[in-house]
Amino acid sequence: MTDLTSLFSNLVRLETRLYNALDARLKAEHDLPLGQFEFLRFIAASGTTRVQDLAHEFAITVGATSKGVDRLEAAGRCRRTANPEDRRSSLVEATPAGLEILAAATPTVEAELVARIGTVLPEQSVEDLATLLSTISAGLGGSRRPT
Repeated sequence: MTDLTSLFSNLVRLETRLYNALDARLKAEHDLPLGQFEFLRFIAASGTTRVQDLAHEFAITVGATSKGVDRLEAAGRCRRTANPEDRRSSLVEATPAGLEILAAATPTVEAELVARIGTVLPEQSVEDLATLLSTISAGLGGSRRPT
């Protein structure tokens, strides 16, 4: 049987290395931190979303999410408006500038992931890994976004 503690350690270190590499490249080439890229990606896919939905998706606190949205808004990459259905929340949508930088940064992220994952694993293994990680995430209460 596989040592699950070692598996966990490997997953954490892999995630940290990938995150740091992607973050550094996005900052260098687009002046866009990876966290903002991820938020923009979710916001753009949703059209309009609540801060609470972002927090749930990324498994972080509403306070941390709100601060992240504040940074995106200050950079002109999203706008927050009052939620007409719930005065306690606001709706977030990407601005044209946010969509523009997302479009410019997406190929950079994809190229970096191909270089770091796609050249190491065969395509079928990548698909299998994506399925397994999605299944584990769902079992932990995370989302099951299609890959």
